[in-house]
Amino acid sequence: MGSTSGDVSGERVEIAGAEALVWGEGRCGVVLAHGVVFDAASWTPQAARIAQEGMMAIAVEDVAPGSILAAAEYLKAERGVEHVVLLGGSAGADAILEAVLQEPGSADQLILLSANRPVEGLGAEPKLFVASEGEPVAGVSRQLGRTAAGEENEVEIFPGDAHAQHIFNTEQGEPLLRLILGRLEHFSAKP
Repeated sequence: MGSTSGDVSGERVEIAGAEALVWGEGRCGVVLAHGVVFDAASWTPQAARIAQEGMMAIAVEDVAPGSILAAAEYLKAERGVEHVVLLGGSAGADAILEAVLQEPGSADQLILLSANRPVEGLGAEPKLFVASEGEPVAGVSRQLGRTAAGEENEVEIFPGDAHAQHIFNTEQGEPLLRLILGRLEHFSAKP
């Protein structure tokens, strides 16, 4: 497939037999897993900002756990990324949880927007759990933050009732993106 890496829409690549979009370059790479009403291109504004900050982002079209893990491996093996962060919203967050339970240690950090179900057995990697206070799954983020292993976990509950990636379309979108970028910078700078 042709490269359009200078294009804000991302470079098209194939991951696990499905299309994915890649933006930027850097030592830190972020795998973006969308919710069911979204697609890989829905991450374009956030991925472009991640790239502007000197990191790489890859948005997978297929958000199955195996595809998420394949994207993480692609970033390491094909793009030279040293730190992999998995960032997902709703169904994408749930797929990330399943992926890291299948392959512990596959990510250096997790950022989960509006996860739909609590899980046990997460690793010690830093984790950010995000939800809106008025959405039904806000309690899941709180529970995950209380029960997940690791010392560098954070729960952020935003005003409103927007779910997962929909938060970016509210006045909370920019504060959420700044929070994510801050965590990416902080944890990718660690050896």
